[in-house]
Amino acid sequence: MLEKIKETTSYLKNKTGFRPEAGIILGTGLGGLVKDIEIIHSLEYENIPNFAVSTVEGHKGRLIFGNLSGKKIVAMQGRFHYYEGYNMKEVTFPVRVMKYLGIEYLLVSNASGGVNPEYEIGDLMVLNDHINLLPSPLIGQNHEEFGPRFPDMSEPYDHEMITIAMTIARKNNIRAHQGCYVGVTGPALETPKEYMYFRIIGGDTVGMSTIPEIIVGRQMGLRCFGVSIITDLGVPGRIVKVTLEDVKKAAEQAEPDMTLIIKEILAAL
Repeated sequence: MLEKIKETTSYLKNKTGFRPEAGIILGTGLGGLVKDIEIIHSLEYENIPNFAVSTVEGHKGRLIFGNLSGKKIVAMQGRFHYYEGYNMKEVTFPVRVMKYLGIEYLLVSNASGGVNPEYEIGDLMVLNDHINLLPSPLIGQNHEEFGPRFPDMSEPYDHEMITIAMTIARKNNIRAHQGCYVGVTGPALETPKEYMYFRIIGGDTVGMSTIPEIIVGRQMGLRCFGVSIITDLGVPGRIVKVTLEDVKKAAEQAEPDMTLIIKEILAAL
């Protein structure tokens, strides 16, 4: 794995000559942020050595290098998921590559189901904690240069970036909460009792991504930020049948708020 990471990093450095400061991972239906990036290089995943290929509708599958809010960034327009059949090393491979490219900050977005009864579809939730019900991406051989074998997770999400995000939301009248994201394997959506369980154990939202990337990011010393767009509700009495199209539509409608927050965070760092 280490050899593949270095091979991919070398390829991207030679191809782009670009040293990003921040990495961004865009979730389902959330690729619109790309329109605000001054794109310098854009590479299809299928043309990048050792990269997986996103198979989910709503995930474009491009690695973009450019400028956003005065910062040099690398953005994944589409991510990889465990439920696609990729192992956790493959899911988190891009994060390790981005770290080797030089990023110091990792900003991750997702579409998720709200289990907190105070949440509404279209709200944002800034992650301040998570509960991982996915396999750990750190299982297996650990290379010392990745970071500690047992990384501390007492502060998975950067407090400064959380504060900036919530301040921006208040100033712009954006409905935003702080809360805990529960990560599950998917791809089936949750049953009513599963939604209830996630709420009982301390969750505010539930989704199928994000946590593996954050765990790897924290192991490698990155300052991490996560934001969810609430695209459906898992609250008793408010659960309805949901399709991928419903999720994408809700995500796209709330995306301008998320985009504003990410842009303002980058500008403030």
